[in-house]
Amino acid sequence: MSGGKPGLTHIDASGEAHMVDVSDKAETVRAATAEGHVKMAPETLALIRQGNAKKGDVIGTARLAGIMAAKQTANLIPLCHPLMLTKVTVEIAEDATLPGLRVTATAKLTGKTGVEMEALTAVSVACLTIYDMAKAADKAMEIGGIRLLEKSGGKSGDFRHPEAR
Repeated sequence: MSGGKPGLTHIDASGEAHMVDVSDKAETVRAATAEGHVKMAPETLALIRQGNAKKGDVIGTARLAGIMAAKQTANLIPLCHPLMLTKVTVEIAEDATLPGLRVTATAKLTGKTGVEMEALTAVSVACLTIYDMAKAADKAMEIGGIRLLEKSGGKSGDFRHPEAR
C-alpha cells in the first residue's frame, strides 16, 4: 500500500501472485454476507415453487450446494486460505420483481482472515445449482447481482455495501 490507499494484497512488489501471510494477525470473529439472484420466466419460478422441476427440490438442493461450496472455497480460489468455518447459512427467497430467486449467504468464523470469499462462493454455486436444476424448463435464465453485502471483523473493520437493503 502506498499513500494510505488500498493495494492488491495478493500481488507482491515484483507483480507476482502469492498467498497473504496472516501469521501475525489477531484472531477475531469475522462474518460476511453476500447475495445474488437468478432471473427466470414466471413459469419456471412457478415450477420451482410447486416442486415440479424434473431434477427435484431446486431450493433445498441449491441451499446444500451453497453450504458445501463455502467449505471448499480454498480448493476453488487459488490464493484463499483454508478456513475452519463455524457457520454457513444460505437463504433462497422468491423475488417477484425479477422474477426469480434471490440467494443470500452468510459465513462466519473466529480466525485470522475474512470469510468474504466463502460467502461469495456459496452464493455463486447456489445460483449455478438453481440454473442447472431448472435449465430443462428455461435455458434463458440469467445469473447476476453477485456482490458482498457486508462484512465484519478484522483489521480493515466493518463494511456495508452502499446499496444493501
